[in-house]
Amino acid sequence: MRRVRPIHYIAYGLTDVLGAGSMAVVAGWILFFYSTFCGLSAFHASLIFAISRLLDAVWSPLVGHISDHIGGTWVGRKFGRRRVFLLITIPLMPSFAIMWVAGQTFWYYLATYTFFELVYASVFVPYNTLPPEMTDDYDERSLFTGVRMICAQASAVLAGILPNLIIATVGGKDSPRTFLIMGIIFTGLFMLVLLITYLFTWERDASPQTTRITKQDSFLSGLTNLFRNIGSTMRIRAFRQHLGMYLGGYISQDIFNAAFTYFVVFVIGGSVAVASEIIGWMYSAQFVAVVSFVPLILLLQPAPSFRLASILYALAILGLAALYHVHPANLLLLLYIPMTIAGLGRGGLNVIPWNIYNYIADVDEIVTGERREGVFAGVMTFVRKMTMAVAIMAVGQILDAGGFVKGAAAQSQFTQEVIVAVLVVGPLLLLAMGIWVSFEFKLNKATHAILVREIARFKAGDGVPPSEEDQRLLEQISGWRYDQLWGKNNVARARAVG
Repeated sequence: MRRVRPIHYIAYGLTDVLGAGSMAVVAGWILFFYSTFCGLSAFHASLIFAISRLLDAVWSPLVGHISDHIGGTWVGRKFGRRRVFLLITIPLMPSFAIMWVAGQTFWYYLATYTFFELVYASVFVPYNTLPPEMTDDYDERSLFTGVRMICAQASAVLAGILPNLIIATVGGKDSPRTFLIMGIIFTGLFMLVLLITYLFTWERDASPQTTRITKQDSFLSGLTNLFRNIGSTMRIRAFRQHLGMYLGGYISQDIFNAAFTYFVVFVIGGSVAVASEIIGWMYSAQFVAVVSFVPLILLLQPAPSFRLASILYALAILGLAALYHVHPANLLLLLYIPMTIAGLGRGGLNVIPWNIYNYIADVDEIVTGERREGVFAGVMTFVRKMTMAVAIMAVGQILDAGGFVKGAAAQSQFTQEVIVAVLVVGPLLLLAMGIWVSFEFKLNKATHAILVREIARFKAGDGVPPSEEDQRLLEQISGWRYDQLWGKNNVARARAVG
């Protein structure tokens, strides 16, 4: 392992300007853009999301599988089995800008949205594997996640305030041109950060096992094993619990983001510019929260930190509901109070799951005896985009069922009530699910140290079992009996046939 310096943390974190920035723009604005400026119904928007997810269901795990198994090839040795994907996708980034051209056909929006989603997966499946590639140290991995989330929140702030800045600079209030300019600006940023990350990160040397698998496996056999490997990730207890918290925290935000612009424009009589200001303020609070939660996670550990962040966010949502029902004269100004609290909670919810993810491959290794970061990264990227698409689809369908009239300047009272219900009820239910799962999650700094120690012992061929307490802990984290660990099971592909 090379020494990790500050420039490496920053260079790694910068690529989440693409990750969080693009997702914040899509989650916050795309449904509004499609329904207001493109003439698409909620059904057509939902169809775009569904088709892109079906393709991504194959593509994301396939990218992870390839990145796990090209270490012994010339390409993998020359450019890195993970980082080569960053290099390839740089010239493909303008695909984000062309999504925001108004007045095109359904097929245009289907093609542009789907293509960008596949490009996004080609970046983030291998990108998510880099901290475990660069260091084994718990604190260093945690710091990688912290810097990444700081960069992510900075880009989310930009995604929130940029429409208003564009309107103030070039005019065109509530014009589709605002979104096209935003897409072009973000495209330039995306290309720059990918190049920086490629230049200042590295990977472990390809293991003999990786080289062997690469030479023996054909592309067809790789596809055959692909989805079985995906299913095998769900047999790791810590990963299942991690997904429960991850989805509870992130889908609650996706639903909120998709509904909030409708809430501002059609329920309280604001505009796109006003929504942009308020969202930007919330993202600024998220930025502060991310900086605060990076050390707080090490102090409180991940699960308690997750519960704290969830409670803050839930209180903020309840505060929004209370303001709507009271409806004071200065409602727009008072919205900044719950939105500040929401940002503090959301910042924690954003950083905690990615902090946890850095250690999941270690749990898998003690079960399988293999390093499968790429498989887990593929599942994470797919699950993230699938659930975000489902959340946006659900919001669109519920609004349609609630009588939303596309292109109208105002909506009925019943439709406004539906918008408020979506904004409040869906996020609260998902947060409750995440909190419930967090009470079962046992992976933290102390238990990870035991895990790493046992992996080293297995590698050395030490047959002396650990203490009963450590054995019980490993079984709680992995979900497997101790005598089934280190490949004595049928979880991973190579071990299943051996």
